[in-house]
Amino acid sequence: MGEASLVRRAFLGLGSNLGERSRTLEGALELLRETVGVRELRRSTWHETAPVGGPEGQGDYLNGVCELWTTLTPEALLTRCQEIELLFGRERLERHGPRTLDIDLLWYEGEQRMSDALKLPHPRLEERVFVLAPLAELAPELLLAESGETVAARARALDLLGASA
Repeated sequence: MGEASLVRRAFLGLGSNLGERSRTLEGALELLRETVGVRELRRSTWHETAPVGGPEGQGDYLNGVCELWTTLTPEALLTRCQEIELLFGRERLERHGPRTLDIDLLWYEGEQRMSDALKLPHPRLEERVFVLAPLAELAPELLLAESGETVAARARALDLLGASA
C-alpha cells in the first residue's frame, strides 16, 4: 500500500443497514486497526438513522465516525476501506441502496482532492447530520472547509433545521 511520509489524522464515516449492523461495524474497525499504516483509531458512538435517498423500504442505518492516524496516502486508505467493504459483502447494485457496510473517507489532514476516484473533503460532509453528529463527538473544533464553521456548530445548525440530507 502507498505510504505517505508523515502521520496524518483522518476521519472515516461508517454505516450499515443490512445484517448484524453493530457486529459488522465493529468488525470493520478491527480490520482497520490491523491495517499496516493505521494508528490510534477511536470511534464515536453508533447512531441509528433513517436512510437518505435510495429505494423505499430500506431498514434504518447504524452510523458512526472513526478517527485514525495514518501513514497511508488518501488513495491507499480509500482502497483499504473498499477492500474491507467487500470482505463484509458490500455490493454496489444501486445508488443509495441498502448495504452491509459503507466506509467513506470524510477528511484527511492537509489534503484536498477532486477526482473521479476521490473527493476530499467528502462532498456531502457538511450536509449530513448522520455524519456530523458522530464527527462532533470526536472533533467538535474541526473547521469545515466549505462553510468555515466548526463541526459542532454545523451539526447543531443542521439538526435545528431538521436537515438530514
